[in-house]
Amino acid sequence: MRNDRTRHEGPPSPPGLVNNTIEFSAVDGPGNRFVVFTQGCNLDCVACHNPYTINPCIDCGDCVVACPSGALSLDGAGKVVWDAGVCTGGDTCIDVCEYDSTPKARTLAVTDLAEQLRPAAPFLSGVTVSGGEATQQPAFVRALFTAVRAQFPRLTCFVDTNGDTDPATWDLLDGVMDAAMVDLKCLDDGIHRRITRASNARVLDSIRLLSARGKLHEVRLLLLEGVNDADDLLAATGRWLAAVDPAMRVKVIGYRDHGVRPSPVPLREPTAAQRAHYAEVLRAQGNFELVAV
Repeated sequence: MRNDRTRHEGPPSPPGLVNNTIEFSAVDGPGNRFVVFTQGCNLDCVACHNPYTINPCIDCGDCVVACPSGALSLDGAGKVVWDAGVCTGGDTCIDVCEYDSTPKARTLAVTDLAEQLRPAAPFLSGVTVSGGEATQQPAFVRALFTAVRAQFPRLTCFVDTNGDTDPATWDLLDGVMDAAMVDLKCLDDGIHRRITRASNARVLDSIRLLSARGKLHEVRLLLLEGVNDADDLLAATGRWLAAVDPAMRVKVIGYRDHGVRPSPVPLREPTAAQRAHYAEVLRAQGNFELVAV
């Protein structure tokens, strides 16, 4: 019988810059999942619920002065150091950061994450790497998924992604990733640029590529009332998705205010009736597996 604790000799796996982990999540892919949130994202979405995951810390030191528990300090090299044992768990450091970052992100080895995962593994369906943006650290994600497949072969490996990456990234992950969940912020490139500061060209290419490879679990549409939820735009989005796969799993997500930064774009939460209407408009365009939340 194979020993799950067996370590194989070879070059060390690349570490990852990790914001946080969640041992059990029912909202980050199918079933009950262990989730790794990476630090760093290549989009700057106005509706981001985790804006402190966008940038790595630049060691400016503002949070050190503001920390009420004394858990932050500057080392001899001028790097911000976080003492988790002293930290009382507040968000003052995040609140004072003007760079959309956190001093609490840490560099973790794949072996560290495997040991965190081990006691929970019998109760899990899989592992999801989210963010931030998982595809900004593809070598780390590949190494993590390789370890999961070797040590916990029953678990599936998913990526939660904004899709703004190139085919080479998906080629690198293809052999170890079971599927990806892709956020499509808007089919209209102009609106996409307005709400993410980037084009959607690579997002659309990723959706096509992953679907063709059988690696697309779902497309997620985050809808902002009065911004990207017009009926004609939703219908066009449905037609585009149906052309890729008319039976695609599509999740309609209504924008929520929680955790979002102040924005120059007016942001309003759609009502339950509006979210149901979004699903109706999309359903008319294809035989989608639709979920509205």
